[in-house]
Amino acid sequence: MITFKQLLYFQHLAKTLHFGQAAEAASISQPALSMQIRELEDAMGLPLLERTSKACRLTAHGEAVLARANDILGRLNDLEAYAAHARADKSGSIRLGVIPSLAPYMLPQILPDIALALPDLQVRLRETMTDTLIEELKRSDLDAIIAALPLNETDLEERPLFIDRFLLATQNSPDLDERQRVQSHDIDFNRMLLLEEGHCLRDQTLDYCGNYALKYGDGLGATSLATIMQMVANGYGVTILPEICVSAEVNDDRVALLRFEDPQPMRQIGLIWRKSSPRTSLFEELETIIRNRYRVENT
Repeated sequence: MITFKQLLYFQHLAKTLHFGQAAEAASISQPALSMQIRELEDAMGLPLLERTSKACRLTAHGEAVLARANDILGRLNDLEAYAAHARADKSGSIRLGVIPSLAPYMLPQILPDIALALPDLQVRLRETMTDTLIEELKRSDLDAIIAALPLNETDLEERPLFIDRFLLATQNSPDLDERQRVQSHDIDFNRMLLLEEGHCLRDQTLDYCGNYALKYGDGLGATSLATIMQMVANGYGVTILPEICVSAEVNDDRVALLRFEDPQPMRQIGLIWRKSSPRTSLFEELETIIRNRYRVENT
């Protein structure tokens, strides 16, 4: 008989592809984990792993089983979350993921609002790139995430929060009029500075660049907007900067910000959770708290 414990150990092993690391993550001995994986393979009558002396990898059957195991364990986590939520109402904790181009700018604004409205709720934060957040949300390692929409995932609920417009950041000069509006063809794309691959803001910038995306898709990128803004200030290039970042990242008179002609490039920021989650009422309250914050900011 297949057990939830076997599926959980298999999930740990699929993450690490190393028996020792998986056993440590599962808080059991390596022989015990190996035995449970063998019993899972025997119960299914399928080879799930290709083993070597130091590591392993999933077979095609293993990949298919992992997808189903993630779904089963995610539903089990939702069941446990439902029980906890039913007992604690809006207390307890929530695991919230946020993309790097939002976290440093949003969190100082929304966390006090959340603490005021939901004083018994503990917010546990995770900051990483969109693809990783989606994967962790789907397997219930996270309860909700804040990212740019749309994600186009059928099993995830997407709720828009606010519009974040893009500005052109360039080195200031005495003859530059910051009231002027720019268009994409005004940009010297040879000097465009980008975040490294994996950041959704990089992809959004390249999307706006249109046909230039193919040319710049393999270019080197910085790891943070702070680095890029220092490069802009020192005349090494230009970048497209989300408006939400301005107060934190633009404190240098050497940087000028220009708005684009309408329709201005932008991104839609949203709150996302699993449709199967039992905590929809909590997420909807968070949605209201965040939307109210940015409705005030934009008035």
